[in-house]
Amino acid sequence: MNVTALAAPTPEAVRAALAARGWEAQPAWFAAIGIQPFVVLIEDITEAEREALVHWGTKSGADVLTGEGWALVAAAASRIAPLARYDRAPTELARLAPELGRLLAAARAEPPRSWLIRGAELPLDKPVIVGIINVTPDSFSDGGHLPSVEAAIEHGAQLTAHGARLLDVGGESTRPGAAPVPVTEEIARLVPVIAGLVKRGAGPVSVDTRKAEVARAALDAGAAVVNDVSGLQYDPGLAAVVARAEAGVILMHMRGTPATMDDLATYAHVAPEVAGELAATAENAERAGIARERIIVDPGFGFAKTAAQNFRLLDELATIVALGYPVAVGLSRKRFLGAATGRPVEDVR
Repeated sequence: MNVTALAAPTPEAVRAALAARGWEAQPAWFAAIGIQPFVVLIEDITEAEREALVHWGTKSGADVLTGEGWALVAAAASRIAPLARYDRAPTELARLAPELGRLLAAARAEPPRSWLIRGAELPLDKPVIVGIINVTPDSFSDGGHLPSVEAAIEHGAQLTAHGARLLDVGGESTRPGAAPVPVTEEIARLVPVIAGLVKRGAGPVSVDTRKAEVARAALDAGAAVVNDVSGLQYDPGLAAVVARAEAGVILMHMRGTPATMDDLATYAHVAPEVAGELAATAENAERAGIARERIIVDPGFGFAKTAAQNFRLLDELATIVALGYPVAVGLSRKRFLGAATGRPVEDVR
């Protein structure tokens, strides 16, 4: 007899064990997810709902930790799943079913295998390395390092040669305290570089902007993705531009603006709060006509977050992944890494 402990934190080990012993792919995946530990934080519940959860947990064998207005439920996903069904959940918990069903559906879904961008599809079978090209005089770590259009295009070509699968071109600094750049100036910085990169075949190219007019000009120049640090909050017209162009979009979490964000880094528990705000952002994007397959979410490391909050968010990144969208993680040259390592921010990658 052989007894082997499998890797518990991910369902892949269970799926692989079942598949190796004859299970078909989809049933193996569903079974692996079903026995996966699942922890749900439920907030804004009534006293009656809280008591019903405690009673249900006692009967079902789930762990239920509660306080005034909240509950934390932990069990295998298959044990929690009945709460997402109106015909099986206690009547007192009917309000829980839709949201819990959405979370369980996202957990059961296989991770996205590709990302639809304008005119192409990027496979996600391995990480997509994004090369950053800042054509700004005042970015926090590399402002002014690319003094000409030609230098920026050459830098992009080098990034592609070194493994970057997407080039992100920014013409407005979003460092803490930065002021907005006029639209005409931002376009003048970005468009020649984007057009040059596309012509050279170094790409695809993403434009880092919060403004609809700038995004439109960048897309006309050949950009395939819009990367908005404001999560479509800064310019109400940007979502329609992205939807109309059928471009990919990166929706980042940030509170306020670069000038105000450091004062808004107040969280009781950073990961669930960022996840909730990102979920609302992505839902708004889909309502504006942007297909789910074109959306990537970014928890916004360094934006409206202290160093401690950034590390906590990184440790609990699975909370963001559980939203069901591909996740962008931007850590290079962030202040909190410099603070932890004692190295200059421009050396932190």
